[in-house]
Amino acid sequence: MPVPHTAFAPEATTNHALRAYLHGLPGVDEVGARARAQDLSTRSIKTTAKAKAIDLAISMVDLTTLEGADTPGKVRSLCAKAALPDPADRTVPHVGAVCVYPDMVATAVEALRGTGIGVASVATAFPSGRAPLEVKLADTRQAVADGASEIDMVIDRGAFLSGDYLKVHEEIVAVKEACGEAHLKVILETGELVTYDNVRRASHLAMRAGGDFIKTSTGKVAPAATPPVTLIMLEAVRDHFAATGRRIGVKPAGGIRTTKDAVRNLVLVNETAGPDWLTPDLFRIGASSLLNDLLMQRTRLSTGTYPGPDYYTQD
Repeated sequence: MPVPHTAFAPEATTNHALRAYLHGLPGVDEVGARARAQDLSTRSIKTTAKAKAIDLAISMVDLTTLEGADTPGKVRSLCAKAALPDPADRTVPHVGAVCVYPDMVATAVEALRGTGIGVASVATAFPSGRAPLEVKLADTRQAVADGASEIDMVIDRGAFLSGDYLKVHEEIVAVKEACGEAHLKVILETGELVTYDNVRRASHLAMRAGGDFIKTSTGKVAPAATPPVTLIMLEAVRDHFAATGRRIGVKPAGGIRTTKDAVRNLVLVNETAGPDWLTPDLFRIGASSLLNDLLMQRTRLSTGTYPGPDYYTQD
């Protein structure tokens, strides 16, 4: 059931107006959120449904490498796996996108040419977000110019936590403009937001500023994509759609490593935002090691044989 809240008038974008809007949102029932997430995580699904869920989860993976030691060769290898996750089984769907640092965008775009797979880039001084706006915008424009179809930006958590909502809002607006036709995913870094109320507020702030997706985390801070946090963000996009008619995507990232984790997230989506969000256009999973477990479980379901972890390439 959508949660009613006071409307926010875009023309009244001041820190005072933003604060009144965000602090006017209903508070999160922390005990209830944890209980609801726990209840949904225990739901079981039939084998036939699980097979479909695994393929859906594969199609939602943003296959990611965000290491200082990344090389063009590693990125090209990752892109090959993204396009053909299991060379022995061409019925396996390709992933949703490949996510890399800005300097690797051109390499990834070239490697993925003709596959229909987009390239996401973590611009805006990832993972800290601690850089002047001019630097963040230049980072974004270069990634887009090199062919990124999605930009994953990080908000200034310091500004948010100190109550400078206007700065966060203005930065998201500016980065969205710099994205041009590319989609913007706004990373909240929920592990640093302290409270569930802040997660809800940051979610609504990001959506009101023009984000196309809201993303839990960089994957560099723990805790990251916990079920209660993902639940709260799914509630936020559901309520935003009810209020505005605009669907915003959700991307949990960090700590989702097993098929069981992925299926739990799909259940969260279906039961919270609704089945319309069960598409790569509106739900992604940021992961590096998850894909191999999905492939192993898929093979087990279809053949009865459980391949070892060394059967697939290690990313």
